[in-house]
Amino acid sequence: MLTHLQLKDFVIVDEAELDFGPGLTALTGETGAGKSIVVDALLLIAGGRGGTDIVRQGALRAEVAASFATLPPPAVAWLDAQTIEHDDEVIVRRVIGVDGRSRAYVNGQLVPLQQLREFAEFLIEVHGQQEFQHLVKRSAQREMLDEHLDQPTLPGVVAEIHDRFRACRRDYDSLKLAADDRESRLDLLRYQLAELKAEVTTMAAIEELFVEQKRISARGRLSTAAQTALTAVYEADAGSARDLLAKASAALRAVGDADPELGQPMQLLAEATILTDEAGSALRRYLDTLDVDPGRQEEIERHAAALEGLARKHRRTVLDLPAQLVSTELELHTLENAELKLAELEHRLAQLESEFRAAAQRLTEVRQRASAKLGREITDLMQTLGMAGGRFVVSVQPHEADIGPHGVDNIEFLVTANPGQPPKNLAKVASGGELSRISLAVQVAAAGKASSLCMVFDEVDSGIGGATAEIVGRQLRELARNHEGRGGPGGSGQVLCVTHLAQVAAQAHTQFRVIKQTDGKVTRTVVKILSAADRIDEIARMLGGVDVSEQARAHAREMLERAPAAANPGAPARAPAASAAAAPGKKPTKAARN
Repeated sequence: MLTHLQLKDFVIVDEAELDFGPGLTALTGETGAGKSIVVDALLLIAGGRGGTDIVRQGALRAEVAASFATLPPPAVAWLDAQTIEHDDEVIVRRVIGVDGRSRAYVNGQLVPLQQLREFAEFLIEVHGQQEFQHLVKRSAQREMLDEHLDQPTLPGVVAEIHDRFRACRRDYDSLKLAADDRESRLDLLRYQLAELKAEVTTMAAIEELFVEQKRISARGRLSTAAQTALTAVYEADAGSARDLLAKASAALRAVGDADPELGQPMQLLAEATILTDEAGSALRRYLDTLDVDPGRQEEIERHAAALEGLARKHRRTVLDLPAQLVSTELELHTLENAELKLAELEHRLAQLESEFRAAAQRLTEVRQRASAKLGREITDLMQTLGMAGGRFVVSVQPHEADIGPHGVDNIEFLVTANPGQPPKNLAKVASGGELSRISLAVQVAAAGKASSLCMVFDEVDSGIGGATAEIVGRQLRELARNHEGRGGPGGSGQVLCVTHLAQVAAQAHTQFRVIKQTDGKVTRTVVKILSAADRIDEIARMLGGVDVSEQARAHAREMLERAPAAANPGAPARAPAASAAAAPGKKPTKAARN
């Protein structure tokens, strides 16, 4: 449920705050007072795009924040999936800069606009003369119809069978493509496998081979370096490291008994002499290893060249060749048994298709029953909403050639607003006002099944009046009542309606009045929650114009008394009025806030 809405530097609004309660809330006011600003703000919260024109003149950015409480399970699941902390309430915030850049936040965490749209579907639904895209989308029409099925689990069954069919088809097509060129492919695989088995061993053996090849290739340089080191350390005729160390040790031993301090240098020289002897021995052994049999050297060079050639052929690195050997063996085994496997997959595909067709046919039959019932319900509602003679049809046309996750049905909402005219596509036939009222009829028919917490209707009463207007108000009130508890335990339904008709406003549990004030320099918008007495005056104004007569007040009082339980016990006991000034930096005055 929407509990709070805050606007800052939004269009002509400097600052404004509104508190909302459950039930039906009406926003009324003179034409041009700015009633649609509230709807525009909620559209931004729902993920709508905003241009630079929504930033108040002189401001750097516009901000809109909405608080929601008693979240439905899908909204909670979404927050948990995004690891966004919450306590059964959430604050959605949009910031639009004067440069056109937009940012969206959910409980302070920055989220992409597309993710906000997904999340907002669980919180709010806006229906207006320009905001009916959800109703005209084929996917939304299918989902809405499926919410009315007497076997609600059947779409999920069809989707699950389709997933298994698609996976089996993918395996079959892949194997069939390989099997079409089976013999030539088998010959190639057998040849490649023989090549790989002849040369490829393990990754460790390959690494050792190339280390040995590198050492043999550098044998001349290695031998020269090792011999030079051996000569310098041990084998020089005069002045080798071993001779110099021996000379140094002898000199210290000759005077060692004269000063104990020489003991440590003598010990270090003795250790160095030992290490020098060991280094000489190691160098002699190393030089012996460099003597490689010419046949062995030739084999190493051949083997390394063969491995490098195989790596180029298979477009792999040399160290990837063992894995290539395994995959070639596996493909050869699969292809050698392809005929048997293809037969198994073909049989499985036939089974799955038969299973899918049977489930899809059941789904079509269930949908057709639900479509007839839903069409009648919405048609009946249209008669009471100023579209006498109109007809609503939910078309369910199966296409057996199609196999999809949602069955084989082409589902389309068709409507005619005039008697004698054939129903046509909803988006192409209905005008803005008609579509808004049709949307209302659909929502009333779907009451108790919708997933949104807050529904907003922008002037659904356009082009109607009299008794029809009162019926629209009752339908809106009934819609809010039927949605009680949709937000979870203790929750209540919530409908917001922008209206210019007294008959609709009188049905509301709560009423706000939007007033535009100006002194020629500063334009200020005031949004005020109305008391019982204020509602009488406002509805009388809506009935009689600027000069409110006692007769109009009496009529307004009667209309309010006819509305059952006009005071919603869930509505806030008091809520501050909200004001806004268009002048840069100008704060609302105290008078404007009261």
